[in-house]
Amino acid sequence: MRCNTVLRSATAGLILALGLAAPALSAAPPTQPAEGPGGVGDKTATVVKRGIGTTNSSTYAFYKSGPAPADGRPVAVLLHAWGATNPRAYGGWIDHLARNGWLVLYPRFQELNKSRPSDATAKATSVLKAAFDALGSDPDAKPDLKRVALIGHLAGAPLAANLAAGAQADGLPAPKLVYAVMPGGIARDPKSRGIALNDLATIPADTLMLVVIGDKDARAADMAGRRILREASAVGGDRKLLVRALSDDHGFPAMTATLSSPAGIDAAYDGTSITVPPEPKDFKPPPFKWSPDVTLTGEQSTLVQQINNARADALDYLAYWRTFDMAAAAAFAGKDGAKLKADANFSDMQRWADGWPVKRLGVEIPKLTTPVPVATPTAAPVPAAGRAAAGRRSPTAPRAAERR
Repeated sequence: MRCNTVLRSATAGLILALGLAAPALSAAPPTQPAEGPGGVGDKTATVVKRGIGTTNSSTYAFYKSGPAPADGRPVAVLLHAWGATNPRAYGGWIDHLARNGWLVLYPRFQELNKSRPSDATAKATSVLKAAFDALGSDPDAKPDLKRVALIGHLAGAPLAANLAAGAQADGLPAPKLVYAVMPGGIARDPKSRGIALNDLATIPADTLMLVVIGDKDARAADMAGRRILREASAVGGDRKLLVRALSDDHGFPAMTATLSSPAGIDAAYDGTSITVPPEPKDFKPPPFKWSPDVTLTGEQSTLVQQINNARADALDYLAYWRTFDMAAAAAFAGKDGAKLKADANFSDMQRWADGWPVKRLGVEIPKLTTPVPVATPTAAPVPAAGRAAAGRRSPTAPRAAERR
């Protein structure tokens, strides 16, 4: 008996020495707040899930059941990464927003293996206009057109900037907030793969703009984000923020601020289970012409797989959902980015279960200057598909024009 006890003790000591029991002994990460920014919201509510439009031109809409408040619901337009067309991939964020009173619109601006990135802005504009028209007279949805925010992930980030720039001319409500997270997928020129930026100088001066990046594969996202902020020249510097989410492996599971980390699946928001009205019987789809950019590259496919397998964690609750909530509240109240930066709660990531503080967010008002081109007459031309989102590629980052 004593021999068995000694053996068990020795085995336990060996396991600890090898670190095999480390996860069980590590501190747990912060949990989602019960209420407030990033909070759970009304878990007793039923979330309405609707398909607005028709099969080939539709938007998913999500909101709490029951009549909307008298002044309507704030609107969050969520623009997905290229290839991540199913709202299931962002279901955690959608659920958080809907249960906290938002009307969430998820425009279907891409049809896999058929849509070209160059057509995404026009398609998103079209389906969103139809959605706002359809929901405007609905007493339960009731979008408040004075409280609109755009969320763009990866290729959704330049798309959000384009929608904000064209809102007035296209008959869309002007967003008070543009929230670009892990921006990428920007075409270098009209012939390159990706979403070309429109003239962002038309983004209204009172818009609040936030770019959020992580510390994994950060360089290309940083350059793409700075380009978006720089080209929105009518928006003052005090209304622009660059936020950095930092990975932290103090406890278990670790927080890793990757390109796919803003996603978080929730099967309750699977788009295949949401009914969308069919096309009219006399509908004739436009002729399809294949081109290489309608298919996903290998890097894109890998990233989409990561997005579709992502789980919501403390980074989502505190680095993305919480900062968006606080930024939206500031934008709707007419506050600028400097006020957010000065708020210590904005960058706070709370504590691990053992009391150790999680790495805080880095928050800065970026200094944006137009880069001076450097002549390289002897350099060989770089293929467009291999250039990063803002024109260069970091050693570890996927090609930004393909990283949508």
